[in-house]
Amino acid sequence: MILTTTPTIEGKRIVRVLGLVRGNTIRARHLGRDIMAVFRNVVGGEVSEYTKLFAEAREQSLDRMVEEAAELGANAIVEVRFTTSEVRSAAAELLAYGTAVVVEDE
Repeated sequence: MILTTTPTIEGKRIVRVLGLVRGNTIRARHLGRDIMAVFRNVVGGEVSEYTKLFAEAREQSLDRMVEEAAELGANAIVEVRFTTSEVRSAAAELLAYGTAVVVEDE
């Protein structure tokens, strides 16, 4: 599956647009990670616990979006984007979305 943030793929032409596809996950903070984050706020530096949490959430969202596109018969997704939203004070949603398409070589 080809994923791109652009509306076209070099060397390919879109022969069919299948529509919007998306994948999301909602992640809650973990008490242990919160304690480390507070410590990092005092001494400074990257909060690697949260970096890892969001990296995992991005991958899971992408995987779910790709699965939805594959079910539609797509072999590519164009205009891929991410968005986040707070669900509650200790949880956030990460949403990946794009347009599922069928592409062929030019």
